[in-house]
Amino acid sequence: MSDEPATSRPPSPSTAPRRRAVKAVIPAAGLATRFLPATKAVPKELLPVVDRPVLQYIVEEAAAAGITDILLVTGRGKTSMVDHFDRQPYLESRLEEKGDAERLAAVRRPAELAEIYTCRQGEPLGLGHAVGMGDSHVGAEPFAVLLGDEFVDESEPLLPAMLDLQAQTGGIVLAFLEVPREEVKRYGIASVAPAEEGLVPGAEVVRVTGLVEKPTPEEAPSNLAVLGRYVLPGKIFETLRHTKPGSGGEIQLTDAMQTLLDEGTPVHGIVYRGTRYDTGMPLGYLQAVVQIACQREDLGPAFRSWLEEFVQAGGVGS
Repeated sequence: MSDEPATSRPPSPSTAPRRRAVKAVIPAAGLATRFLPATKAVPKELLPVVDRPVLQYIVEEAAAAGITDILLVTGRGKTSMVDHFDRQPYLESRLEEKGDAERLAAVRRPAELAEIYTCRQGEPLGLGHAVGMGDSHVGAEPFAVLLGDEFVDESEPLLPAMLDLQAQTGGIVLAFLEVPREEVKRYGIASVAPAEEGLVPGAEVVRVTGLVEKPTPEEAPSNLAVLGRYVLPGKIFETLRHTKPGSGGEIQLTDAMQTLLDEGTPVHGIVYRGTRYDTGMPLGYLQAVVQIACQREDLGPAFRSWLEEFVQAGGVGS
Protein backbone atom coordinates (compact mmCIF):
# COMPACT_ATOMS: atom_id res chain seq x y z
CA MET A 1 0.00 0.00 0.00
CA SER A 2 1.35 3.42 -0.88
CA ASP A 3 2.30 5.80 1.93
CA GLU A 4 1.29 8.81 -0.19
CA PRO A 5 -1.65 10.81 1.19
CA ALA A 6 -4.99 9.90 -0.34
CA THR A 7 -6.49 12.43 -2.71
CA SER A 8 -10.06 12.56 -3.88
CA ARG A 9 -10.77 11.99 -7.54
CA PRO A 10 -12.36 14.82 -9.48
CA PRO A 11 -15.96 14.02 -10.33
CA SER A 12 -16.66 12.68 -13.79
CA PRO A 13 -18.46 14.98 -16.24
CA SER A 14 -21.70 13.04 -15.73
CA THR A 15 -21.69 13.49 -11.96
CA ALA A 16 -19.93 16.83 -11.53
CA PRO A 17 -22.13 19.35 -9.76
CA ARG A 18 -23.39 22.08 -12.08
CA ARG A 19 -24.75 25.49 -11.29
CA ARG A 20 -28.52 25.76 -11.22
CA ALA A 21 -29.82 28.41 -13.61
CA VAL A 22 -30.66 31.76 -12.01
CA LYS A 23 -31.40 33.77 -15.17
CA ALA A 24 -34.43 33.75 -17.44
CA VAL A 25 -35.40 35.19 -20.81
CA ILE A 26 -39.03 36.12 -21.46
CA PRO A 27 -39.75 36.76 -25.17
CA ALA A 28 -42.52 39.38 -25.28
CA ALA A 29 -42.18 41.21 -28.59
CA GLY A 30 -45.14 39.74 -30.46
CA LEU A 31 -47.93 41.81 -32.00
CA ALA A 32 -50.78 39.91 -30.30
CA THR A 33 -53.06 40.27 -33.32
CA ARG A 34 -55.61 37.88 -31.81
CA PHE A 35 -56.45 40.51 -29.18
CA LEU A 36 -56.77 43.55 -31.43
CA PRO A 37 -57.86 46.27 -30.96
CA ALA A 38 -57.20 45.88 -27.20
CA THR A 39 -53.48 45.29 -27.80
CA LYS A 40 -53.02 48.24 -30.15
CA ALA A 41 -51.73 50.31 -27.23
CA VAL A 42 -51.63 47.82 -24.33
CA PRO A 43 -49.20 44.86 -24.51
CA LYS A 44 -50.93 41.49 -24.35
CA GLU A 45 -48.60 40.58 -21.49
CA LEU A 46 -50.18 43.33 -19.36
CA LEU A 47 -53.78 42.23 -19.85
CA PRO A 48 -55.13 41.64 -16.32
CA VAL A 49 -56.06 38.26 -14.94
CA VAL A 50 -58.32 39.58 -12.17
CA ASP A 51 -55.97 42.23 -10.70
CA ARG A 52 -52.50 41.19 -11.84
CA PRO A 53 -51.20 41.27 -15.42
CA VAL A 54 -50.28 38.02 -17.14
CA LEU A 55 -46.60 38.98 -17.11
CA GLN A 56 -46.54 39.35 -13.33
CA TYR A 57 -47.82 35.80 -12.87
CA ILE A 58 -44.96 34.61 -15.09
CA VAL A 59 -42.29 36.60 -13.24
CA GLU A 60 -43.70 35.38 -9.93
CA GLU A 61 -43.45 31.81 -11.20
CA ALA A 62 -39.80 32.35 -12.10
CA ALA A 63 -38.98 34.09 -8.81
CA ALA A 64 -40.59 31.30 -6.77
CA ALA A 65 -38.25 28.84 -8.52
CA GLY A 66 -35.14 30.83 -7.54
CA ILE A 67 -34.71 32.92 -10.71
CA THR A 68 -33.26 36.28 -9.69
CA ASP A 69 -32.38 37.85 -13.07
CA ILE A 70 -34.91 38.27 -15.89
CA LEU A 71 -34.44 39.67 -19.39
CA LEU A 72 -37.58 40.87 -21.17
CA VAL A 73 -37.23 40.78 -24.96
CA THR A 74 -39.65 43.52 -25.99
CA GLY A 75 -40.81 45.28 -29.13
CA ARG A 76 -41.89 48.75 -30.16
CA GLY A 77 -44.58 50.24 -27.93
CA LYS A 78 -44.02 47.82 -25.05
CA THR A 79 -42.09 49.97 -22.58
CA SER A 80 -45.04 49.83 -20.18
CA MET A 81 -44.07 46.21 -19.40
CA VAL A 82 -40.84 47.44 -17.86
CA ASP A 83 -42.67 50.26 -16.07
CA HIS A 84 -44.87 47.72 -14.31
CA PHE A 85 -41.82 46.30 -12.54
CA ASP A 86 -40.51 49.73 -11.52
CA ARG A 87 -41.30 51.69 -8.37
CA GLN A 88 -44.06 54.33 -8.36
CA PRO A 89 -43.04 56.76 -5.56
CA TYR A 90 -46.03 59.09 -5.96
CA LEU A 91 -48.60 56.29 -5.94
CA GLU A 92 -46.84 54.58 -3.05
CA SER A 93 -46.77 57.78 -0.99
CA ARG A 94 -50.49 58.35 -1.53
CA LEU A 95 -51.33 54.82 -0.46
CA GLU A 96 -49.06 55.19 2.57
CA GLU A 97 -50.80 58.41 3.56
CA LYS A 98 -54.15 56.64 3.37
CA GLY A 99 -52.86 53.77 5.48
CA ASP A 100 -53.73 51.30 2.72
CA ALA A 101 -51.06 48.77 3.59
CA GLU A 102 -52.56 45.96 1.50
CA ARG A 103 -52.59 47.88 -1.78
CA LEU A 104 -49.21 49.45 -0.99
CA ALA A 105 -47.67 45.98 -0.66
CA ALA A 106 -49.32 44.89 -3.92
CA VAL A 107 -47.94 47.92 -5.78
CA ARG A 108 -44.43 47.38 -4.44
CA ARG A 109 -44.35 43.62 -5.03
CA PRO A 110 -43.51 43.63 -8.78
CA ALA A 111 -40.32 45.63 -8.15
CA GLU A 112 -39.22 43.17 -5.45
CA LEU A 113 -39.55 39.93 -7.42
CA ALA A 114 -36.30 39.93 -9.43
CA GLU A 115 -33.85 42.16 -11.27
CA ILE A 116 -35.59 43.07 -14.53
CA TYR A 117 -33.60 43.93 -17.66
CA THR A 118 -34.78 44.59 -21.19
CA CYS A 119 -33.66 44.52 -24.79
CA ARG A 120 -35.61 45.26 -27.96
CA GLN A 121 -36.18 42.85 -30.83
CA GLY A 122 -36.29 45.03 -33.94
CA GLU A 123 -38.73 42.76 -35.76
CA PRO A 124 -40.39 39.46 -34.84
CA LEU A 125 -38.33 36.81 -36.64
CA GLY A 126 -39.33 33.80 -34.58
CA LEU A 127 -38.90 32.42 -31.07
CA GLY A 128 -35.36 31.31 -31.81
CA HIS A 129 -34.39 34.83 -32.84
CA ALA A 130 -36.01 36.28 -29.71
CA VAL A 131 -34.17 33.85 -27.42
CA GLY A 132 -30.91 34.62 -29.26
CA MET A 133 -31.29 38.26 -28.23
CA GLY A 134 -30.32 37.16 -24.72
CA ASP A 135 -26.81 36.07 -25.72
CA SER A 136 -24.85 39.02 -24.34
CA HIS A 137 -26.92 39.10 -21.14
CA VAL A 138 -26.87 35.39 -20.32
CA GLY A 139 -23.47 34.38 -21.68
CA ALA A 140 -22.39 30.78 -21.15
CA GLU A 141 -24.66 30.11 -18.17
CA PRO A 142 -27.72 27.85 -18.27
CA PHE A 143 -30.96 29.81 -18.30
CA ALA A 144 -34.72 29.42 -18.42
CA VAL A 145 -37.06 30.62 -21.16
CA LEU A 146 -40.63 31.45 -20.19
CA LEU A 147 -43.08 32.40 -22.90
CA GLY A 148 -45.08 35.52 -22.12
CA ASP A 149 -48.60 34.19 -22.57
CA GLU A 150 -48.82 31.13 -20.32
CA PHE A 151 -48.20 30.23 -16.72
CA VAL A 152 -48.92 27.39 -14.31
CA ASP A 153 -50.83 27.32 -11.05
CA GLU A 154 -48.60 28.42 -8.19
CA SER A 155 -49.73 25.42 -6.10
CA GLU A 156 -48.45 23.02 -8.81
CA PRO A 157 -44.99 24.38 -9.74
CA LEU A 158 -43.12 23.09 -12.77
CA LEU A 159 -39.96 25.17 -13.08
CA PRO A 160 -38.10 23.97 -9.93
CA ALA A 161 -38.00 20.37 -11.17
CA MET A 162 -36.86 21.57 -14.61
CA LEU A 163 -34.02 23.61 -13.11
CA ASP A 164 -32.92 20.68 -10.93
CA LEU A 165 -32.95 18.31 -13.90
CA GLN A 166 -30.89 20.65 -16.07
CA ALA A 167 -28.33 21.09 -13.29
CA GLN A 168 -27.94 17.29 -13.22
CA THR A 169 -27.73 16.66 -16.95
CA GLY A 170 -26.19 19.88 -18.26
CA GLY A 171 -28.38 19.63 -21.33
CA ILE A 172 -31.79 20.82 -22.48
CA VAL A 173 -34.91 20.37 -20.37
CA LEU A 174 -38.39 20.83 -21.81
CA ALA A 175 -41.90 20.75 -20.39
CA PHE A 176 -44.59 18.67 -22.07
CA LEU A 177 -48.35 18.64 -22.04
CA GLU A 178 -50.45 15.89 -23.57
CA VAL A 179 -52.74 17.39 -26.21
CA PRO A 180 -55.42 15.90 -28.50
CA ARG A 181 -54.01 14.62 -31.80
CA GLU A 182 -55.92 17.21 -33.80
CA GLU A 183 -54.11 20.01 -31.94
CA VAL A 184 -50.50 18.88 -32.52
CA LYS A 185 -50.20 21.23 -35.51
CA ARG A 186 -50.14 24.17 -33.07
CA TYR A 187 -47.07 22.99 -31.12
CA GLY A 188 -43.57 21.62 -31.19
CA ILE A 189 -43.97 17.85 -30.72
CA ALA A 190 -41.47 15.40 -29.26
CA SER A 191 -40.64 11.76 -29.77
CA VAL A 192 -39.56 10.27 -26.45
CA ALA A 193 -38.11 7.20 -24.75
CA PRO A 194 -37.88 6.16 -21.08
CA ALA A 195 -35.39 8.18 -19.03
CA GLU A 196 -32.98 7.01 -16.35
CA GLU A 197 -34.80 6.33 -13.11
CA GLY A 198 -34.64 8.71 -10.16
CA LEU A 199 -33.39 11.82 -11.97
CA VAL A 200 -35.90 14.10 -10.23
CA PRO A 201 -38.00 12.37 -7.57
CA GLY A 202 -41.71 12.92 -8.08
CA ALA A 203 -41.37 14.21 -11.65
CA GLU A 204 -42.46 12.31 -14.77
CA VAL A 205 -39.22 12.51 -16.76
CA VAL A 206 -38.72 11.28 -20.33
CA ARG A 207 -35.72 11.26 -22.66
CA VAL A 208 -36.28 13.21 -25.87
CA THR A 209 -35.16 11.52 -29.09
CA GLY A 210 -36.53 14.00 -31.62
CA LEU A 211 -38.42 17.26 -32.10
CA VAL A 212 -40.62 18.52 -34.91
CA GLU A 213 -42.27 21.93 -35.21
CA LYS A 214 -46.06 21.99 -35.83
CA PRO A 215 -46.47 18.63 -37.58
CA THR A 216 -49.71 17.36 -39.07
CA PRO A 217 -51.58 14.81 -36.92
CA GLU A 218 -50.42 12.08 -39.31
CA GLU A 219 -46.74 13.08 -39.06
CA ALA A 220 -46.63 13.72 -35.30
CA PRO A 221 -44.41 11.23 -33.40
CA SER A 222 -46.52 11.64 -30.23
CA ASN A 223 -49.06 13.93 -28.62
CA LEU A 224 -46.52 15.44 -26.21
CA ALA A 225 -46.50 19.17 -26.93
CA VAL A 226 -43.72 21.50 -25.82
CA LEU A 227 -45.03 23.98 -23.26
CA GLY A 228 -43.72 27.51 -23.02
CA ARG A 229 -41.02 26.56 -20.51
CA TYR A 230 -37.45 25.62 -21.40
CA VAL A 231 -34.17 25.35 -19.50
CA LEU A 232 -31.24 25.60 -21.89
CA PRO A 233 -27.44 25.50 -21.78
CA GLY A 234 -25.61 28.64 -22.85
CA LYS A 235 -24.25 26.91 -25.96
CA ILE A 236 -27.69 27.22 -27.57
CA PHE A 237 -26.76 30.78 -28.61
CA GLU A 238 -24.00 29.65 -30.94
CA THR A 239 -26.38 27.15 -32.52
CA LEU A 240 -29.09 29.80 -32.94
CA ARG A 241 -26.65 32.04 -34.82
CA HIS A 242 -26.34 29.32 -37.46
CA THR A 243 -29.98 28.23 -37.54
CA LYS A 244 -31.72 29.07 -40.80
CA PRO A 245 -35.38 30.11 -41.00
CA GLY A 246 -37.70 27.12 -40.80
CA SER A 247 -41.46 26.77 -40.28
CA GLY A 248 -43.27 30.01 -41.18
CA GLY A 249 -40.03 31.55 -42.46
CA GLU A 250 -38.94 32.16 -38.85
CA ILE A 251 -35.90 31.08 -36.83
CA GLN A 252 -37.32 28.27 -34.73
CA LEU A 253 -35.97 27.39 -31.30
CA THR A 254 -37.12 23.82 -31.95
CA ASP A 255 -34.72 23.55 -34.90
CA ALA A 256 -31.77 24.74 -32.81
CA MET A 257 -32.59 22.28 -30.03
CA GLN A 258 -32.82 19.46 -32.59
CA THR A 259 -29.33 20.39 -33.83
CA LEU A 260 -27.91 20.15 -30.31
CA LEU A 261 -29.71 16.83 -29.83
CA ASP A 262 -28.15 15.51 -33.05
CA GLU A 263 -24.74 16.63 -31.77
CA GLY A 264 -25.13 14.62 -28.56
CA THR A 265 -26.53 17.14 -26.09
CA PRO A 266 -28.84 15.32 -23.65
CA VAL A 267 -32.46 16.43 -23.93
CA HIS A 268 -35.04 15.53 -21.32
CA GLY A 269 -38.60 16.52 -20.70
CA ILE A 270 -40.99 16.65 -17.77
CA VAL A 271 -44.61 15.76 -18.49
CA TYR A 272 -46.70 18.31 -16.61
CA ARG A 273 -49.97 17.11 -15.08
CA GLY A 274 -50.87 20.31 -13.24
CA THR A 275 -52.98 23.31 -14.22
CA ARG A 276 -51.68 25.45 -17.06
CA TYR A 277 -53.22 28.76 -18.05
CA ASP A 278 -52.89 29.64 -21.75
CA THR A 279 -53.66 33.33 -22.26
CA GLY A 280 -52.37 33.44 -25.82
CA MET A 281 -55.87 33.32 -27.30
CA PRO A 282 -59.09 35.06 -26.18
CA LEU A 283 -60.83 31.84 -25.10
CA GLY A 284 -57.88 30.66 -23.00
CA TYR A 285 -57.50 34.12 -21.53
CA LEU A 286 -61.15 34.23 -20.45
CA GLN A 287 -60.89 30.74 -18.99
CA ALA A 288 -57.85 31.79 -16.94
CA VAL A 289 -59.67 34.84 -15.59
CA VAL A 290 -62.68 32.75 -14.53
CA GLN A 291 -60.60 29.93 -13.00
CA ILE A 292 -58.39 32.23 -10.96
CA ALA A 293 -61.28 34.46 -9.87
CA CYS A 294 -63.13 31.37 -8.62
CA GLN A 295 -60.07 30.36 -6.55
CA ARG A 296 -59.69 33.74 -4.84
CA GLU A 297 -60.75 33.76 -1.19
CA ASP A 298 -61.95 37.36 -1.43
CA LEU A 299 -63.81 37.02 -4.74
CA GLY A 300 -64.44 33.32 -5.24
CA PRO A 301 -67.59 32.65 -3.19
CA ALA A 302 -69.56 35.60 -4.56
CA PHE A 303 -68.23 35.14 -8.11
CA ARG A 304 -69.02 31.40 -8.20
CA SER A 305 -72.53 32.09 -6.91
CA TRP A 306 -73.13 34.67 -9.63
CA LEU A 307 -71.58 32.40 -12.26
CA GLU A 308 -73.90 29.51 -11.35
CA GLU A 309 -76.92 31.79 -11.63
CA PHE A 310 -75.64 33.17 -14.95
CA VAL A 311 -75.16 29.70 -16.43
CA GLN A 312 -78.52 28.45 -15.14
CA ALA A 313 -80.15 31.44 -16.81
CA GLY A 314 -78.68 30.33 -20.12
CA GLY A 315 -75.88 32.91 -20.15
CA VAL A 316 -78.26 35.86 -20.23
CA GLY A 317 -77.65 38.78 -17.89
CA SER A 318 -80.43 40.20 -15.79
